[in-house]
Amino acid sequence: MKIKVENSLSSPVILSFSKEDTISAYVSNGGFEVLDDFIINGKKKEILSEVTKSDLKGRGGAAFKVGIKWNAVAKIESDKKFVVCNADEGEPGTFKDRWLLENRPFLIIEAITLCAYAVGASKGYIYIRGEYKNSIKTFKNALTQAYEEGFLGKNIFNSNFNFDLEIRQGAGSYVCGEETALLESIEGKRAQPRFKPPFPVEKGLWGYPTVINNVETFANVVNIIKNGANWFKQLGTENSPGTKLFPVSGRIQEPCLVEANLGVSLEKLIEEAGGVDGEFQCALVGGAAGNFIYEKELNYPLSYETLKEKGMVLGSGAVLILNRNDKKEEIVEKILEFFINESCGKCTPCREGYPILLEKFNGYLNGSVSMDEVLKLSELMFKTSLCALGQSSKFLFESYFKV
Repeated sequence: MKIKVENSLSSPVILSFSKEDTISAYVSNGGFEVLDDFIINGKKKEILSEVTKSDLKGRGGAAFKVGIKWNAVAKIESDKKFVVCNADEGEPGTFKDRWLLENRPFLIIEAITLCAYAVGASKGYIYIRGEYKNSIKTFKNALTQAYEEGFLGKNIFNSNFNFDLEIRQGAGSYVCGEETALLESIEGKRAQPRFKPPFPVEKGLWGYPTVINNVETFANVVNIIKNGANWFKQLGTENSPGTKLFPVSGRIQEPCLVEANLGVSLEKLIEEAGGVDGEFQCALVGGAAGNFIYEKELNYPLSYETLKEKGMVLGSGAVLILNRNDKKEEIVEKILEFFINESCGKCTPCREGYPILLEKFNGYLNGSVSMDEVLKLSELMFKTSLCALGQSSKFLFESYFKV
C-alpha cells in the first residue's frame, strides 16, 4: 500500500513507510521541542489559545471543535482530570489511525501530553483496538522509550508537571468507537453509550472531567502549536481547516492512504489511487456509518460543512470504491447485518430497529415494501437512537435511494 500526501503548495508525492520507531529519530527531527518549550515556560493558556484559534475539528467523525472540549476541561476545578485517546478504529475500510500509531507514535504521545498539561490532567489512556496487534506492540515500545527519556512520568522537563499514559486494549466491540462507550469499557464495565448530558468534559472517566479525541485529531496538535493557528487555517477550507487522511480502497488500482486538504474532490482521491478498477459506480464515503457518493458528485468538495449541506457526513473519511459489477444492495445488506451484530442493545430503536430495517429493505428489493417505509424507519431511528450506531442508517438510505 502506498501513502500519499497532498498540500496546498505542491503536487502529491508518494511517501515511504519510514517509521520513527526510536525516540532518538523523533527528537532529531524536532520531536518534543514544543512540549519542552511550553512546559518550561508555563504556556498552558497559549496551547489552549492556538488550538482554539485553529478551529481544529475532531477527525473521528463527529467533527466537534477541539478547542471547546479542551477549554471546558481546563476551566473546571477538580482534583482529577483525564485525557483519553480513542484508537478503537473499528470503522470498516478505515486504516488511518493504525498508520499513525505504527509510524508516528511519538507524535501522538507528545500531543496527548501537551493536552494534559494544558487542561491540568495527570493521567491519560490510549484505547487501542484489540485486533491492532502491531499497533499495540509499537505503541508499548514507544511508551517505554518516552518514560526512559523523561518525556512521561514525574517532573517532566524538571517541572512540577507529572503525567502518566497507559494503553487499554479493546476487545472487538464496534460501539467502543463511541466516546462514552469507550469510557465505560476503560472503567471495566460493559461497553454501552451513556446518556448525555452530562458530557465527558464534565463527568467523563470515573466521573471526572475528561478530554477524549481520536488519534488523527491528536496528530494535528503539535504542528498547530509549533506553526500557529494561522498556518493551519491556510490549509483546507474556511470552515473545515487543515488536512484529512483518506483511506482509499475497494475497486481501485492502488489502495492507499492519502493526506489531502479538506475540500478535496472524490475525483482527485481516485486519481491519486491510480484510478478505478473497472467502470465507476459509486463510492461509500465514511465507512459503514457513511453514505454513497455518485458520479455526478465526483467534483463535490469533501469537507464537513459541504457534505452537511447535502445531508451527508464525512465520517472517518474512508473511501470504498464500487464498480458497475458490484451490487450496491448487497453492500447495504452486509452493513445492516454488521450493525445488528454490533448493536450494544441498550436502546430499543437500535436494538429492535436494525432487524426490522433489514427485513423492510429486503421487502423493498422484492417489491413488497415501499422506499418511503424504509426511509421513515431510518429517520425514526436517527431521531431516537442513543448513539451514532443507530443513527447511521438515515445517511446510508437517503444516499442509497438518490439514484
